[in-house]
Amino acid sequence: MKPARLIILTVAVAAAGLAGYMAMNLTGHGPAQTIRVPVIQKAETKEVLVAGTSLPVGSRLKAGDLEWKEWPADGVVAGFMTKTARPDAVKELTGAVVRLPMFAGEPVLPEKIVDSNSHIMSSLLPAGKRAVSTQISVATGAGGFILPNDRVDVIMVKRGDNNTFTTDTVLSNIRVLAIDQRIQQDSDGNKSAVGATATLEVSPKQAQILSVAQQMADRLTLALRSTADAQQPDSGGASYLLSGDAGNTIQVIRSGAVSTVAAKN
Repeated sequence: MKPARLIILTVAVAAAGLAGYMAMNLTGHGPAQTIRVPVIQKAETKEVLVAGTSLPVGSRLKAGDLEWKEWPADGVVAGFMTKTARPDAVKELTGAVVRLPMFAGEPVLPEKIVDSNSHIMSSLLPAGKRAVSTQISVATGAGGFILPNDRVDVIMVKRGDNNTFTTDTVLSNIRVLAIDQRIQQDSDGNKSAVGATATLEVSPKQAQILSVAQQMADRLTLALRSTADAQQPDSGGASYLLSGDAGNTIQVIRSGAVSTVAAKN
């Protein structure tokens, strides 16, 4: 073998040996390193009853409106309905009425629903308020688009002399508690739900105003307001329809006309 080839072969063998030696020092003889994998523990949960869909005021609970959902155990507060405590809650609450709005995924609280066997309407009323109903139709009820929890103005229409009409807004920004619906069928056989009676949430004085307006008016019309008006206070109403001093005056309604006369002592 030629000397040059012998030298190259010797250098290659030496390099290979050196590389192997270094590899052994790096892997075999170095200090052992321990790799710690963090252990993730699942947080304790409880099954909580929640709304399966958004539920407006006045809606009646049915199958599919409620469902059980995993909830962090440390986030379960008093009032939440758990499957451990009330395993038949979904069945028990079927038919109950929503008293306050609920959103999808929101835990069901007892104060937001009313048992179907209780006095539903009185439970929906805030303290100090009254529920008064008035007849409506498609023409007087915003084409049937008025729904519970909407806000409306009550407009009184009166027929005057010479076939003239006068209008007056007797109540403003009044909350609708309920709409009684009946099914109507048109000439083509199509059916639609049309409100026949609207129940409004009013103060005691507003209830008196509405009662007088029902006697005076040829028609009462409900004007639908924007949902943005829900945060605004309602009006006191057309107080002129009521006698100014119940002890000294009497209000007389004759043929739709209102007159106030002094009371005799």
